[in-house]
Amino acid sequence: MSAPAGRRPRHVTVDGRRVCHRVDGDGPPVLLLHGIGRTLRDFTELHELLAERFRVHSVDLPGYGGSLPMARPCTLPALADFAAHYLDAVGVDRPAHVVGNSLGGAVAMRLAASEPARVASLTLANSAGFGREVTVALRLLALRPLARLLLRPTRWAARRAELSLFHDPAFATAERVAHALAVARQPYAARVMLETARSLGTFRGVSPQWREELLAEVERLDVPTLVVWGDRDLILPAVHLDAARARLPRARTHLFEDCGHMPQIECAGEFHRLLVDFWAEAGTDAAVPGNGVEEPGGGVPPRDAAGDRPAVAGTG
Repeated sequence: MSAPAGRRPRHVTVDGRRVCHRVDGDGPPVLLLHGIGRTLRDFTELHELLAERFRVHSVDLPGYGGSLPMARPCTLPALADFAAHYLDAVGVDRPAHVVGNSLGGAVAMRLAASEPARVASLTLANSAGFGREVTVALRLLALRPLARLLLRPTRWAARRAELSLFHDPAFATAERVAHALAVARQPYAARVMLETARSLGTFRGVSPQWREELLAEVERLDVPTLVVWGDRDLILPAVHLDAARARLPRARTHLFEDCGHMPQIECAGEFHRLLVDFWAEAGTDAAVPGNGVEEPGGGVPPRDAAGDRPAVAGTG
């Protein structure tokens, strides 16, 4: 879906690299993080709904969409560092509501665990990190002889990948397929996809070591957390929501019915209402939108400047 005139993505420099992002609205800051092989367009509908009351930032992670790759390998810690540096670059100096889908959820958790003062709340949508199970399309990327073949950018692969994301195939529009194909054809797309996938898992599934370490850190945080899932997810199964309830017992949870891997698209209106209610109930939306006044103690400390479908044209 194309952004309305005046609301199109633009560019900002982060760590010396060009980054594509979109910013709209006024009020408390919100950061939206997409999944592996995806782009900020996955949040178009939710972005525009939230921008009525919030200052909403959607960003292409490094090496995806319109953002150039990082100088370092695309790992989870590197992506979390990028998210913090992005917030610096765009002048967000107070805690933000961070919403992540799939890989973006794991990035959000890593950011919160590493720099909790930056995060007003966590919302994890069909997030990586709660179980070993993941679509075979991503597991096959661990097999070097097959990986390059699977990542070859073709219209067929792009369409299969888009269809795998939604319960309702009508959401796999020709425009979304064309965008996925264009992203997959970028010269660095396959390399970044492989770096990310192999840093997180093997052919057996999502690696337990980083999951266990990260969840243990997040469980200790005093950050309001919402975990949501689509009940028809083919990428990361909805049973992971049960694991989230067990590992994060203080978190609020919600299961979207007849919804796949991307509730921010298939259930945008319901997701929007859920988020606004969650932030209000958690007491993290106390500032009046647009008044430019931070809550007491809301500033961020200064940073140290050093500081089962085999079609994978981006499966979240």
